[in-house]
This record gives sequence, C-alpha cells and structure tokens, in this order.
Amino acid sequence: MTHREIRPGRASVRPEPDERALRRADLLAAAAGALLVALAAVIGTVIEHANGSLHVNWPPLYASWFPHLGPGTPAAVTVAVLVIAYGPPLAARLPWRALLPTCWAAALAWTTALALIDGWRTGVAGRLTTAYEYLTVIHRFDDLGPALRGFTGHILNNAPDHWPAHVAGHPPAAILTFVGLDRLGLGGGAWAGVWCLVTGASTAAAVLIALRALTDEPTARRAAPYLVLAPAAVWVGTSADGYFAAVAAWSLALLALAATGRTLPGPPRGGGVPGGSRRSAPLRAAAALGSGLLLGLTCYLSYGLTLIVLIAAAVLLLARSARPLPLVAAGAAAVAVAFTLAGFDWWEGYRLLVQRYYQGAAAVRPYAYWVWGNLACAVLITGLATCAALRRTLAAAPAAVRRLRPRTDARTAPPTPADRLTVLVLAALLALLVADLSGMSKAETERIWLPFAPWLLAACALLPPSHRRHWLTAQAVLPLLVNHLLYTGW
Repeated sequence: MTHREIRPGRASVRPEPDERALRRADLLAAAAGALLVALAAVIGTVIEHANGSLHVNWPPLYASWFPHLGPGTPAAVTVAVLVIAYGPPLAARLPWRALLPTCWAAALAWTTALALIDGWRTGVAGRLTTAYEYLTVIHRFDDLGPALRGFTGHILNNAPDHWPAHVAGHPPAAILTFVGLDRLGLGGGAWAGVWCLVTGASTAAAVLIALRALTDEPTARRAAPYLVLAPAAVWVGTSADGYFAAVAAWSLALLALAATGRTLPGPPRGGGVPGGSRRSAPLRAAAALGSGLLLGLTCYLSYGLTLIVLIAAAVLLLARSARPLPLVAAGAAAVAVAFTLAGFDWWEGYRLLVQRYYQGAAAVRPYAYWVWGNLACAVLITGLATCAALRRTLAAAPAAVRRLRPRTDARTAPPTPADRLTVLVLAALLALLVADLSGMSKAETERIWLPFAPWLLAACALLPPSHRRHWLTAQAVLPLLVNHLLYTGW
C-alpha cells in the first residue's frame, strides 16, 4: 500500500512503513532490555562474590533469592488476567470521570496483591519499621521545633544519635508525613504501609490527567492499562518512594491543567483551549498554586526529586504557556519558607547528605558498574513493553521536536498528540539519565527512581493496539516473577 506525500510544488508517492519491521524492532528493543538485566545480574554477581563491593545480594536489585508463594499470589494473577483481558476495551469505553477512579482502584489492587505475596506483616505492615526506616524515630519528633532545628545535626554517621539511613537521606517532609499520621491516630507500620499503597497507586490517575491535558484523551486511554500493570508496583507498595512518586505526579498533573486550561470538563469553547473561559481562571489559578505547593513538598520529600523540574519544563513547553509560573513559584516558595523558618536548611542538609552518602556503601560501590546497572533496574521497574515504546519514542524524537517548534510556514505540519507524548517522555528520560550520571544513586534505584517510572510507562501508548495484550502480558509476568522469586528489600 502507498500514500501520497504532498510537497511544495509536487506530489510524490512513497511506501508506507513496514509495520512488521517496526514490530521486529520493538521485539529487539525488548530483548535488549532483557539482555541488559541479564548482564547486570551475571556481572554483578561475579563482582559481589569477588569483593562484596556492590552491597546487594541479587544484583542489580537490593533483594535476595527466595522463591515462594503467598496469600497475594491468587489475587495478583487474577488482577493481571482481568486487566490484560478487559483493561484495553474498558479504558477505551468508560466515561472519563469513571476511568480515573477505576484506574486508581485497579492500580491499588495490583500493588496490594503484589505486596501480599510476602504476606501482610512482611509485605506491608513491617516494611517501614526496620532499622533503616522512618517509624523507628517517630518519638524524636514529639517536639517538632527542636527536632527540625537540629535535624541536620544528626545526618552524618559520626553525629550523636545519627538518623537511620532513610531519615538522613531525605529532607524532613518525609519523616514528618509519618509523624502526622501518628498524631492522627494512624501510627504504626500497618497504617504507614496502607498510606504508601493508597497514595502510590494514585500516580496512575495523575499521569492520565496530565496526558489528557497535554496530548489528547485517546492517548491517555491507550496508556491506562500499562500504568495500572506497572512493574514498579513491586516497590510502590513497599517503600515511601511510592508516596513521593504520587506527590510529584499530582504536582505535574495540576501544572498541566493550569498551563492548558483543562480545569473544566467539556469541549473547547469557541475553538480555543478546553476550559479556557473566564470562569476557569480561578480554577487554573488554584491548579497552579496547588502544583507549586506539591512541587515544593516534593523537593522536601527527596533531594533528588528536584529533577522533576525537567518534566515540569516540558509540560510548560508543550502547553506553550508560562502563565502558571508565578503561582507555581509562589507555592513552592511557601513550602521552602515554612521549612526554613522552622529551622531546616535544605542546602545544608544536602551538603551533609553527600558526606553521609560516602560514609556508607556508596564509598565502595563501583560507579563503573552502577552507571549502567541502574539502567537495568529501570528496565525492571518499567518493563519490556516500555523498552519497545522508548525505541519508538527515540525514533520519533527528531520529527516530533521539529514539529513542536514555532510554525513559521503554513505548510509545516502541526504537532500531533504522539509528538507531544514523545517530548514528555524524553524529558522524563533526561531526568532519569541525569540522576544516573550524578553518581548519587548507586544501587537501590528500583525504589529511588519510582517518580520517573510512570512518565516512561506513558510511552506505551505509542505501541500498536493490535499487540496490546501481548505487551501487557509481558508487563504483568515481570513483577510476578520478581515478587515470587526474590525477597525485595523495600
């Protein structure tokens, strides 16, 4: 088959791309991802057995070999089968307002079922109560003022009463979240685990909202089943980083709504931006301010999540609007001012964290291995379908960037929803690569990079609909294998 390509002054005919060749290229990309994981496992095991410098039991993951079944096994398999069989048609047909809570609920069911493969106590209630975690020092925040003013004085390993690894490795908003739950009467590991499960699963809904605002609704609907069956759910349900990912995702979703004007339901008014009437102005302002507050909170949950600004910049670029910036900046500044007035210095905390980082395993973990071993972890949290989708993203990138430039010629093709998705995914990939090259994430990136994972998963909307169930099956099998064969540390 052929199609006509109109060029200035003439018409020409060229063959359509060979879809079979594209599918083969997708399979090769997935195979390359699997090979990367295999190499990281084999080479990492050799290094660890030789000198123990990786400080992980099952490279590249912080995990141990532990084949097992659990109470969550039947539920996880059932959820996977249901989403593979019915997810794509439901995502295409459900009303939008029903699709969002449905995806949230399905993602929560998937994440909870995976966690329960290890049992309630081990998989959920006990995860945040270990010696490295937040709940062990809740009592030290009975008086918040002195605790925040003295927070940086306990970061270094040689400091008196130094913080556990995860408390020292994050700004105080992370520990304050669990202090807040405790003061609401929701103390202990069970409530902390449920908090991470429920909030972490909401990331799927947040990403869908952003995709609809920045690309179009069909693109968001195609991505929905992949976001539900995210392999990252293995770690979302067992670490506070799943909660961090949700805060970052909702910040970007609100920014997308504020920048595009999609704060009101319904069709575009007068051919303009959806929700772009005067009535939407207060909602857009509220979305921008909310985005800023959540962005500020994100930066006080994890130092490394300042890289989310790269994705935020792509959101504004795609929306071709800087109007939300003043309110976004005001919201983020309000969070920073509040913590600063309370006595916590973010920059001092980060400086001391770098020292603490190299007081531990990072001092001997080889950068030469982890700079690519981390990418194998990224494959494990995003799946083989994402490898294929990223191949399509990179192949489409030059043309997408070209069409997103300001149009100087009426004959220049306007950007398509796929172009917009491509640029958004490229921004997330850039943020992840910067984190990788920084050397501040040697190992454990299966949890540390959870906030970047859903934006890479969104690229799966580019995969052909005829093969969705095959790719969804591959996505589901991976986390089922991981959770049944390994005992993950987070």
